[in-house]
Amino acid sequence: MNETNLSNSSTNVSVVYMTKDISPEGLVAVYDKLNWKHEGKTAVKLSTGEPPASNYLRPELIKDLVQYVDGTIVECNTAYGGSRADAEKHYQVAKEHGFTQIADVKILDENGSMTLPVTGGSRLTENYVGVDFPKYNSYLILSHFKGHAMAGFGGAIKNISIGIGSSKGKCWIHSGGTSFTDIWNGEQNAFLEAMAEAGKSVADYLGEKIVYVNVMNRLSVDCDCDGHPAEPEMQDIGVLASTDPVALDQACVDLVYEQKDADGASLVERIESRNGLLTLEHAEKIGLGSRTYKLVSIDE
Repeated sequence: MNETNLSNSSTNVSVVYMTKDISPEGLVAVYDKLNWKHEGKTAVKLSTGEPPASNYLRPELIKDLVQYVDGTIVECNTAYGGSRADAEKHYQVAKEHGFTQIADVKILDENGSMTLPVTGGSRLTENYVGVDFPKYNSYLILSHFKGHAMAGFGGAIKNISIGIGSSKGKCWIHSGGTSFTDIWNGEQNAFLEAMAEAGKSVADYLGEKIVYVNVMNRLSVDCDCDGHPAEPEMQDIGVLASTDPVALDQACVDLVYEQKDADGASLVERIESRNGLLTLEHAEKIGLGSRTYKLVSIDE
C-alpha cells in the first residue's frame, strides 16, 4: 500500500499498520509492528458495550492481545443513563459481556473525576477523566471503529476523549465546555472540536506511553453505546494500528470512503451528516496528530 497524503497542513507522515486478518492472531501481529513496549501497569481502554445487542469487541477476539500486554480493561461510566451509568451496573455488564473472564476490569471514574489541562484548544481549557486514570503507566487504546449517531464515527480519538472522560467529563465534551449535566443540547461543531481537545489532553499526559488499535468489523452506522444498533451494511475491512490517533482514524475513514460507491454509502452519509471530519481537521490543527500517513500492510 502506498503513502497517502491527505493534508497539506502537515509535513509529518505517520505510519499506520494494517492487516485484513480480523482474528486474535491478527490483532497481536499488527500491535507487534508498533514495536511499543508497555511499562508498569497497562490499561486497555475499550467499550464494554451497551446491552442488549451492541457491536462491542468480543472478548474471544481481543483476549490474546489484552493478555499479551498483561492489561487491565478500563472504562468510564456513561452520561446518558442506560445499563452502564454507575459503577455497580457497569461492572455487571462487563461480567455479562465476558470481559471479567479474560482480564481484571476497572471503572476509572467509580470514585469521581480529576482534571487534565488542555493546551492549544479553542473550546476547552481542562478535561475531566476518571480519578483512577493516572494509576496506569501505559495505555493501549483498543477501539471498535464504526459510525456514531452524534459524532459521525467513533475510533481512537473518541475512545480517548469521550471514552476516558468521566460521566461529568462526557457532558463537558458534548456541550463544548459549557455544561456538566447536559449532553444533548450542545452545538455540534463545538462538541466535535471539544472531543479532539479532550483527546489531546490525554495524549499529552501520557506521551509515548499510549498506542492505538482500531478494529474495523461490524461497521454499523451506530455506536457501541447503542444497545439496538442498525445492522452493518459494509463488509468487514481489517485491523489497523498506529502511535498516532489522528492518522489511524483518518486511515479508517479513508477505507470507508473507498467503499462509498459499493457498500459504504450509509456510513459515509452518517459521517458527513454529522460533520464528523471536523474532528480530524481540528485534531491535526491543535497538534494531536497528523492526517498525512503511510498505510503499510503487514499481510504482504
